[in-house]
Amino acid sequence: MVSFQHLSKPLSEASRFERGLSKLKEIDGAAGDRVIESLQQIAPDLGRYIIEFPFGDIYSRPGLDLKSREIATIAALAALGNAHPQLKVHIHGALNVGCSREEVIEVLMQMAVYAGFPAALSGIAVAGEVFAERDKEEPHN
Repeated sequence: MVSFQHLSKPLSEASRFERGLSKLKEIDGAAGDRVIESLQQIAPDLGRYIIEFPFGDIYSRPGLDLKSREIATIAALAALGNAHPQLKVHIHGALNVGCSREEVIEVLMQMAVYAGFPAALSGIAVAGEVFAERDKEEPHN
């Protein structure tokens, strides 16, 4: 018989939401707010789910730091090949939590091996857009 006694107690919905909102702001700042706001008129529940599950539950777990989580997310989104807006948000997020531009590029180059050259090239193009946006805001050293 499987025992689930070792699992932590479920958190209240309010605490999941508050923890998720805090984690989203830590990673994405105002960009995360814009993503959630864009869903308010069309699918507000989806915005709440994004805050609660990925950020409130998964990103808040202690097993990986935010930098490692963002590297994994960039790899997954690049491998999908059809999630450019989300990839863009998470490349910004990775840079916000301590990834260097070189690390982002290396992750995307790694995707050529496992997801194919088209996915890697598309990811590199998205990274180029992000770097250009950030250079306009604050020139890269």
